[in-house]
Amino acid sequence: MATDTYGTAAPAEDAVRAALATVNDPEIHRPITDLGMVKSVEIGADGAVAVTVYLTVSGCPMRDTITRNVTDAVAAVAGVTRVDVTLDVMGDEQRRELAASLRGGTAEREVPFARPGSLTRVYAVASGKGGVGKSSVTVNLAAAMAADGLKVGVVDADIYGHSVPRMLGADGTPTQVENMIMPPSAHGVKVISIGMFTPGNTPVVWRGPMLHRALQQFLADVFWGDLDVLLLDLPPGTGDIAISVAQLVPNAEILVVTTPQQAAAEVAERAGSIAVQTHQKIVGVVENMSGLPCPHCDEMIDVFGTGGGRLVAEGLTRTTGAEVPVLGAIPIDVRLREGGDSGKPIVLSDPDSPAATALRGIADKLGGRQRGLSGMSLGITPRNKF
Repeated sequence: MATDTYGTAAPAEDAVRAALATVNDPEIHRPITDLGMVKSVEIGADGAVAVTVYLTVSGCPMRDTITRNVTDAVAAVAGVTRVDVTLDVMGDEQRRELAASLRGGTAEREVPFARPGSLTRVYAVASGKGGVGKSSVTVNLAAAMAADGLKVGVVDADIYGHSVPRMLGADGTPTQVENMIMPPSAHGVKVISIGMFTPGNTPVVWRGPMLHRALQQFLADVFWGDLDVLLLDLPPGTGDIAISVAQLVPNAEILVVTTPQQAAAEVAERAGSIAVQTHQKIVGVVENMSGLPCPHCDEMIDVFGTGGGRLVAEGLTRTTGAEVPVLGAIPIDVRLREGGDSGKPIVLSDPDSPAATALRGIADKLGGRQRGLSGMSLGITPRNKF
């Protein structure tokens, strides 16, 4: 170990590299040392440490975060007097090797959640009509399960009506490594949406084959890592995306969202009945907007009627021949809407509110099924690629 002119021992390279091993890539969530991102470490006799780190791409949106985390980790090593971080960019071959490593040697275009033995629970959140709060339910369930320690991802499969990024507060930009996409995260939830690849509020005008291609890329080309739960926010009804989900992830279980209104319940039952043709399981029914707590008394005002969730569950039980439960009823709460607009799910911003309590109860049931399974708590580039 070298010493400077004042007799102070310079830090050992092993200690510096051990510190670097505690720094995770903010998108891949693995140590930068394991990912081959540390290009060089140079230690001066005066304790100054120069670290060069490879970025996966030159425009990496997390470059400042990586620089800060590396600086903080190395600065904590005994004997370090200064930390200088230089950023370089991986070459094509390095990116190919990284992508192959992350895929674990599996073929490109394979949907990992459809592999035999996959331990990821996949829930396709469906509804008959639009406007019943399906996306609100999806993002809050995701946030609740992530807060409970599960590794959760969300695919905004509602291509025409994508809204998950705003509702979850996911304002990051996906990064591409070769043909692999690194999804942004918000509140501990990885998320991907076509809205991340379209400028402003531009509408998506696609037909069936392009919708299938987009969903396939979201499932196969995105690096999800080892998820415990993946939620798919489907468009309303039984169109192309619902059929594609059944083809690409046949083990996905359907979660039906409805309101108490009979007209909505009838359409929701039809949406859930697709399980008979696709041979999927219906995990349960969620009744949203199930009443408005009166602000002046303890009475519940049945704005949209009562019993819609029960009717859907009973109808799907008869249709499928398997018991379909009502997993919970979520009361109307203005804070639920406000959370969707601000990107702060109510299960996190106001976890003890009646709506959040109901949502967390549903999340506990779905997450508990995953814990029982695992035994623990658990590229898209430019738009013309589709």
